[in-house]
Amino acid sequence: MATMTHPVTAEPSPMSPTRKAALAGGLLYLATFIFSIPALAFYDSALHDPGYVHGAGAAGGVLWGAVFEVITALTGIGTAVVLYPVIRRHGRTGAIGFVASRTVEAATIIVGVISILSIYSLRQQFAGTDAAGLDTATSALLAMHNWSFLLGPGVMPAINALCLATVLYRARLVPRVLPTIGLIGGPLLLASTLATLFGAFAQVSAAAFLLALPIAAWEFSLGVWLTFKGFRNVAAGDDDAVRGHGAHGDRVLV
Repeated sequence: MATMTHPVTAEPSPMSPTRKAALAGGLLYLATFIFSIPALAFYDSALHDPGYVHGAGAAGGVLWGAVFEVITALTGIGTAVVLYPVIRRHGRTGAIGFVASRTVEAATIIVGVISILSIYSLRQQFAGTDAAGLDTATSALLAMHNWSFLLGPGVMPAINALCLATVLYRARLVPRVLPTIGLIGGPLLLASTLATLFGAFAQVSAAAFLLALPIAAWEFSLGVWLTFKGFRNVAAGDDDAVRGHGAHGDRVLV
C-alpha cells in the first residue's frame, strides 16, 4: 500500500549578522540623504532673511530643520557604528578612523544646529527691542553656522570616504568602482573646501556643487548597494570565524 508524503517546505535561511550590518548601514546612509536635504530648505529664512530675527511668532520651519539635522547627525554616527564590526576585520585603523570622523562630523552638525536655534530664541525673546544688538548677535551666530557647515559637511565626508573606501577597496567587500568614486571624491571635496576657505568661490556655488557630486554619488550608491546587495566576499558564517587579527595581521581572508 503506497504511503502519501507531504512536500517539505524549506525554511528561509536566517539573515547573517554581516548581512544585517550591511542592511542597517545602507538604510542609515540613505537616511542621511532623506533628512539632510530638506533641512537647508527649512533653514532658508533664518539664514538669508536679514529681518528674520526682528520678527515674532511661529517659525516652525526652523525647528523642523533642527530636528532633521539632529537625525542626520545620529544616522551618520549610526553608519559607522553598525559597519565597524565588519570593516575592522579588514582594516582596524580605517575602521576606527571612520567611526571617529563620523562622530566629529555629527558634533559639528550639532554646533550648527545650536547656532540656528539660538537665532530662533533671539527672535522669540527679543524681537522689537535693540535692533543693532540683535543684528550683531545674529551675525555672530550665522558665522558660527557657516563655519560649522564648511568644516562639517565640507571636510569630514572626505575623511569618512578616505577611511572607509580604502578598506572596502582593499578587501573587495563591494564592487571596486564604488570605493573608487569615494577615493576620487574625497580629495576633490577637500580641494573645494580649501578653495572656499581662501575665497576662490562660495560654498554654495556651481563650482562647489560640482566638486561635491562625487562624494554624494559615493555615499548614495554605497547606501543603495549595502541595502539591496550587502557585502561581497564575506561568507554567511564568518562572523564567528574570526574575532581578532592575530597572526593574519590587519586583514581577514574570506
